[in-house]
Amino acid sequence: MADTPDSGVGVTLYDARPFFEKALQHGIQHNIIGRAKLDAIHHDAPKGMVQIARYFGSEFLRPELEKAKERIVNLVSLHLEHTHGGDLQAAATALRDHSFLSRSKAGSDMLKALIAMPQNSHFGMNEQGGFRDDHIPQLAKWSLRSLADYQAELAKREQVATVIDAALWMAAELGLDADDLEEAGKDAQAVIRTALLVLATRGSRLPDWVGFEKMIASLRKKYEANEAGFGLLIAETRPQQLPAEFQDVVSQAQESIGRDAGKILDTQIATRKLFDHMPAFMGRYFWLEDGLSEIDHHDRSNASAWDKLTGGNSDDSSLLTLLFCVAAHAAPKTLLTEKSAATLLRKVQKAGFKPEAAEAFVTANAPAQYQNDYQALWASFVDEAGNIFNSDAVGALDDAAALLRRECNIK
Repeated sequence: MADTPDSGVGVTLYDARPFFEKALQHGIQHNIIGRAKLDAIHHDAPKGMVQIARYFGSEFLRPELEKAKERIVNLVSLHLEHTHGGDLQAAATALRDHSFLSRSKAGSDMLKALIAMPQNSHFGMNEQGGFRDDHIPQLAKWSLRSLADYQAELAKREQVATVIDAALWMAAELGLDADDLEEAGKDAQAVIRTALLVLATRGSRLPDWVGFEKMIASLRKKYEANEAGFGLLIAETRPQQLPAEFQDVVSQAQESIGRDAGKILDTQIATRKLFDHMPAFMGRYFWLEDGLSEIDHHDRSNASAWDKLTGGNSDDSSLLTLLFCVAAHAAPKTLLTEKSAATLLRKVQKAGFKPEAAEAFVTANAPAQYQNDYQALWASFVDEAGNIFNSDAVGALDDAAALLRRECNIK
């Protein structure tokens, strides 16, 4: 800092020299760095320049060597200034105690570690295995960047890494490991949000779609008219023994769920449509893609609905009664009175017998594993009954009624 003699206004003198040069000059002025160290630096620097030029291109081209000179000075400067926080005394001492080439390598290692860090929090989109040869073009660019650029990028990537680590920790608490998350390929923040919903509903594992849908249904049932209560629930939900470094990440996830509350609790929006089709919500929450589980759930749901339709009756007579009702344009029942059967037969005579309606009913409602058997049973019935139901001959109505009494449940 220097003051002009007349105005007394403070003027900051900008020193554009590389930090390495500043540290070296400081070391010489304060007798930290002696002649032997200077000679060693003068000896090592050309070797390092050639090595760097060869690594990034060719040591036989003058422009490459000039660029290598910039790079080696910048690498040493990056390491010294970042490691020692801009303290020239500490940096000069480091130059005295370590070789010039080792400080260049330390700067290179800093940049390689940065390049290998995740750039976004989406599992499956970050490269694994550290720095590789195909990262060399990135290293070439970063070797000429400023400390400010490095520190800004480092802060950003460290935040991403913290989010990923928090998601891994919470997933492990709820039954999933890193390989599961990599395979799922979802965002780490989505994993954290869903983990909080699981904990809020006293769950113990991260869900597949069926489990996720049930979880949302339970939250809607309980908090549909109480968004504030839901917000309080989420605000108070926090994993036990959550590491201190993940506290801020979890707090941010809680706040984001709070902002989503209105849509999450809206029973007018189907769960699948909200979380898997609406652009604002796609990818914001996590579930395991388990096709077999969804098929099993669908089958069990179908079986449950079929049981309600049949009253739990699976005998041929009950099934044929139900399907006859559908083909006769009536509500499906597994038991008919003589009077109701006669009414249906008269309806068939007027509107026609529609066996295809019953076939479609089986396809739409019966459990998949039984559909072929049910279709075969119905086809056999239709072979015999079709002509009788569609006949207008004298006595056809009596023949149809007799067939129903023999094959169906008529009381």
